[in-house]
Amino acid sequence: MSGAVLITGGAGFVGTNLAARLLSSGRKVLLFDNLARAGVEKNLHWLRTTFGDALRVQIGDTRDAQALRDAVSEASEVYHFAAQVAVTSSLEDPLADFDVNLRGTLNLLEAVRHSAHRPSLVFTSTNKVYGALDDVELEATETRYRPVEPRLRVTGVSEHRPLDFHSPYGCSKGAADQYILDYTRSFGLDAVVLRMSCIYGQHQFGNEDQGWVAHFLIRALERRPITIYGDGKQVRDILFVEDLVDALLQCQTRMPTLSGRAFNIGGGPSHTVSLMELLDRIAKLLGRQPTVSYADWRVGDQRYYVSDTHAFTSATGWHARVSVGDGLAQLCEWLRTQRGDTETPMPRTHAA
Repeated sequence: MSGAVLITGGAGFVGTNLAARLLSSGRKVLLFDNLARAGVEKNLHWLRTTFGDALRVQIGDTRDAQALRDAVSEASEVYHFAAQVAVTSSLEDPLADFDVNLRGTLNLLEAVRHSAHRPSLVFTSTNKVYGALDDVELEATETRYRPVEPRLRVTGVSEHRPLDFHSPYGCSKGAADQYILDYTRSFGLDAVVLRMSCIYGQHQFGNEDQGWVAHFLIRALERRPITIYGDGKQVRDILFVEDLVDALLQCQTRMPTLSGRAFNIGGGPSHTVSLMELLDRIAKLLGRQPTVSYADWRVGDQRYYVSDTHAFTSATGWHARVSVGDGLAQLCEWLRTQRGDTETPMPRTHAA
């Protein structure tokens, strides 16, 4: 399987969408996944059923250095998504979070460094590397927070923002982010880091700790209550997964000019939504109001985070194409199909 694309965490939400795009274009794909996350078996079954022998799967854990070396030996490109993904889980078990997110990444870097052909690497980091952004002065409107500083309101948070890891999850992902950048300096590896905001779309089985857009939709479809931590005015820029896949592929295509850099990736200021606003959009999609309860703020929760994506756009020409309204409608339709839902869907909106 020489020349395959290796995707760690490949049966997860982002990995499945990337694998499908690559396989559809005729590329061979090797998925490396320990199948620990709920829902990934469904994704893996769908990929195998849809693409057959073009897909190869290695059930393994990134904490197993030898298994990673074996996988890397067959790869021409690597996408590293395997991770512990929840702040809450990292607070409950910091050692496991460290082992998966940092030791697992270091195992992969060493596998790439010592391989005969050194495949290029794209890593998905997180906006949590910038911390809680407590120094950003905010004002509250009826439905959302927004920065007092006009320029930040227009552009979002750029890569010039100082790193400020919060929570064990922020530390482990942030350290992995920095290790990858340093391996490009110290050992000459080709690698790009994407610091991601909130990604959503098909093949996402979101829960309360991660994948909140899908989680809200799933709970609403099931007519189960949604818990809001804080006041619901928290703002995020959200990015539809197909737009993220475009960005990931651009990283590999333009690796010679992008290697050694970290970029913020999200929907940007034109694709923002607060939790309260998302609930309103869901109500319009479903034709009924979701049931909501409120609880205390969680550790490290950012009241406002919006990505400034100008650096990546300038380097590649990429920009988010799918509007918030269209993306939510597509995710809702996919979730209904998964559930066998017979409710008549509301008309798709083209609102941004």
